[in-house]
Amino acid sequence: MAIKTAMEIVKTVRDLDRHPASFFIDALFDDFLEMHGDRKFADDPAIIGGIAILCGQPVTVIAQERGENTKSRVYRNFGSSHPEGYRKAVRLMKQAEKFNRPIVSFIDTTGAFCGIEAEERGQGEAIASCLLTMANLRVPTISIVIGEGGSGGALALAMSDRLWMLENSFYSVISPEGCASILFRDLDRVEEVAEHLKFTPKDLQERGVCHSIFTTENEVLIEEMKTKLCSTFESLSKYPKDELVQDRYDMIRKIGVFHE
Repeated sequence: MAIKTAMEIVKTVRDLDRHPASFFIDALFDDFLEMHGDRKFADDPAIIGGIAILCGQPVTVIAQERGENTKSRVYRNFGSSHPEGYRKAVRLMKQAEKFNRPIVSFIDTTGAFCGIEAEERGQGEAIASCLLTMANLRVPTISIVIGEGGSGGALALAMSDRLWMLENSFYSVISPEGCASILFRDLDRVEEVAEHLKFTPKDLQERGVCHSIFTTENEVLIEEMKTKLCSTFESLSKYPKDELVQDRYDMIRKIGVFHE
């Protein structure tokens, strides 16, 4: 199979027929119980969260959900979260830590919602709280990019012990169109910019950001992902909690998420 260019991956990710996060929740977990609200303002349907069973053990699941059709995509705000979505995620993370549950997060967003009302309710602070909470969690965490991982909206749920990606996904600080527009004011250079951004799974694996890449063939994807989730959580659960936090911190520093 020919290796796809960066822009070919972007076009595949934007296919409306690909599976949203809810598909993976239904396929991978048993007895998913969704929880709603941030206990401060409202519920945000762009983020789904709750408790489920994986390999006989309870886990917390947090997912950015784009929806499956026009009606559900509008309801889910196309996966772009308001501050209450990130605050709901923080609430569920802290609950998971309290009851010693591992956390799985699914990433699929163009970015956090950038409307006036989101800024008025503290979008930046909500994302920062997610990052700080994830960095210090004393339970194992795994994040999986299943489509588009856009900007801080994606990073908010990705500061985990392990970051995995589907082969047709990307994880970037900005879209190639946005980068071409800002840097060159020329959308005709979007394919060139896409290659330079180095946001494909292969690029990110080479840089130590991505730890595993999954094929998107449905007949093997779910089985492989479930098996790897179970074995990785089993391995991570053996780490002393202080060591788990320190290793996560060291890994993030090494790949350059934080700077002096």
